[in-house]
Amino acid sequence: MGTDELLEIHFWETLFRTTMAFLVLLILARVMGKKQISQLTFFHYVTGITIGSIAAEIAAQYETAFVDGIIAMIWWAVLTLLMSYIALKSKRARVLLDDQPTIVVYEGKLVEKAMKKSRLHLNDLNMMLREQSIFSIKEVYYAILETNGNLSVLKKADQEPATKKDVNAPAPEPKYMPSEIISDGKIVKKNLTELNLTEEWVYDQLKKQGIGQVKQVYYAEIQTDGSLHIDVQPEKE
Repeated sequence: MGTDELLEIHFWETLFRTTMAFLVLLILARVMGKKQISQLTFFHYVTGITIGSIAAEIAAQYETAFVDGIIAMIWWAVLTLLMSYIALKSKRARVLLDDQPTIVVYEGKLVEKAMKKSRLHLNDLNMMLREQSIFSIKEVYYAILETNGNLSVLKKADQEPATKKDVNAPAPEPKYMPSEIISDGKIVKKNLTELNLTEEWVYDQLKKQGIGQVKQVYYAEIQTDGSLHIDVQPEKE
């Protein structure tokens, strides 16, 4: 068999394998149900990637037997549906597959253990809050890290949206943008420099609140009016 004939066979075989993999993947996607990307838990995310990888393997790798690949893709989808059904009927299975929401801010206080367990850094938490137009942790009463990685926030009652115009209150311009000053017992010198503040100023603020050492502070954040919001380190059990 000549090279040209071999290339032609591979061309048509590739088209056939790709088309069939595409159709099977489309059917499986419809059978497995609808979920927005933002709603996917880690389990469903990994499952989707795996099924997609199997489809790509079927389409592009001649060494992979076509029928074996289709069987593997369908069986993986069946296992996913089976586990989803079990999770629907069993709370324990649901927690095993998708974990459960984690409270990372409780009644206005950071929950250090929960953040460490979730591998959520203070910088990540601040970023997720800013995505919801919340620039200070002080505004938060509860914050819950959902199983899909999103952050649900309940603001403190006095932070609920009501414009200054609504209550005829003065609206002074903020002196500072809320920024972390102390993170996990260490001063964030970069932010101090950007805000034209000194370490002496930090120590003075701590003394005013009865705190003698920086290492006693888990998180401290400057507010728009120049005051310092402080979360102390939890007591070791």
